[in-house]
Amino acid sequence: MRSPIEIEGLEPDELLALRDDEFETLILHGQPVAFRAGTAEVLGQFEIDRNRLVVELAHIDGGGEGVLLTLVALARRYASSRSVPEVEWMVYATNCARPNPKLLRVLRRRGYVLRTVEGKGECYYRRESIASSR
Repeated sequence: MRSPIEIEGLEPDELLALRDDEFETLILHGQPVAFRAGTAEVLGQFEIDRNRLVVELAHIDGGGEGVLLTLVALARRYASSRSVPEVEWMVYATNCARPNPKLLRVLRRRGYVLRTVEGKGECYYRRESIASSR
């Protein structure tokens, strides 16, 4: 069995175990945040907006070991455990300095579509409903 991809040295379960105020201070503050996930350098922004978790990924440089899938699973688990009914994804990372060549293929296979989001620009977009675990 493969070990979980760490995000800034923490496994997904450790991130989910943070208190809500810690999680909000570190991650869910609606401002850009740069972090290492596995072998990738990621620039993203995370916030709760109108009862949905909004995830924007501007850059994913490097990687290839499943960083996007780890972030998707983490976002779903976070939303489910906090009774957030939707996750909205905006991925701009297909145009970064060293994009993983598999990223575009993974996005398309997982149902992300290229679209222009008002006030945000062109990105690979997906919105999904989440069942609550509470």
